[in-house]
Amino acid sequence: MLDIMGKIFENFVELHGDRRFADDPAIVCGFAEYHSIQVAIVGQQKGRDTKQRRLRNFGMPKPEGYRKALRLMKSAEKFGRPIITFIDTPGAYPGIDAEERGQAEAIARNLLEMARLKVPIIGSIIGEGGSGGALAIAICDSVIMLENAIYSVISPEGCAAILWKDSTKSTVAAKELKLTAQDLFELGIVDQIVEEPQEDAHLDLGKSAEYLDEILFEQLTKMRSIPPTQLQTRRFRKLREVGFV
Repeated sequence: MLDIMGKIFENFVELHGDRRFADDPAIVCGFAEYHSIQVAIVGQQKGRDTKQRRLRNFGMPKPEGYRKALRLMKSAEKFGRPIITFIDTPGAYPGIDAEERGQAEAIARNLLEMARLKVPIIGSIIGEGGSGGALAIAICDSVIMLENAIYSVISPEGCAAILWKDSTKSTVAAKELKLTAQDLFELGIVDQIVEEPQEDAHLDLGKSAEYLDEILFEQLTKMRSIPPTQLQTRRFRKLREVGFV
């Protein structure tokens, strides 16, 4: 997320902490300038090497991360700034400490509040979108997705272990989960697929950012033209119609 963000946005100022417990490095939040538009950014960061991944908890946010994200999004609404989110997580952190601090409540609160925000929200799935941990920053007016990314309620291995008690059937589970960009576009969950360069997104970040920027700006321009009350109604209808094609 940080690699791509650095190539698209300017003058990024990061926000830290949830004002209740601590800062969560797994979620990066802040304000930036995007094509001369002041925007708010929320994204999940996994890290590139072992040291970074330990710091970022492998991109698995804790409750304070989601509360930090919500704090930023409410500020964005107050000042009329569109929100852009970047989804890349295997899921919310399932540790005991996270559960003790209200992991489920923090995710549910984000779903509720994002559904009724009065500013445009554009979500970008740039890697792995895992379960409620991804959904907590993905209640958006428009969702775009890199063509080789995935978005699912559970990992194929986890699904296979539950349904067949055999994680080796993950290939079968992956097919049934409909987790690819193409499947999700056909189901109406994803609004637009972003092409990846021949070298794949993570190997050519410059081209990846260029392709993503084009679609992101197109969607943002479209959503900014919709009045706030219509935006809320449209978002609610979009959420209610998920799965009906």
